[in-house]
Amino acid sequence: MRKKLFERFNIRKTGFDTEPFDPKTQTAVVRSSICTGERVAGFKDRQSGQFKEVMLIRSQQDLEEFKRKYKVDSVKTEY
Repeated sequence: MRKKLFERFNIRKTGFDTEPFDPKTQTAVVRSSICTGERVAGFKDRQSGQFKEVMLIRSQQDLEEFKRKYKVDSVKTEY
């Protein structure tokens, strides 16, 4: 079933791997919605300000997983 899902929507397995993170050009950021409270972790380009979403943060455990996965000590929160 899962294989068919990947084939049907043309999803490659590599799409689920860790996004590359370059601390020299990017900053780890959690964007938090004022209205809904939804939080999304990702990386913000220091020059262009472009934000790339990496994962949805539902709990403190998700945030700790994000930090561990990308070897980040602190994450800035933006609203």
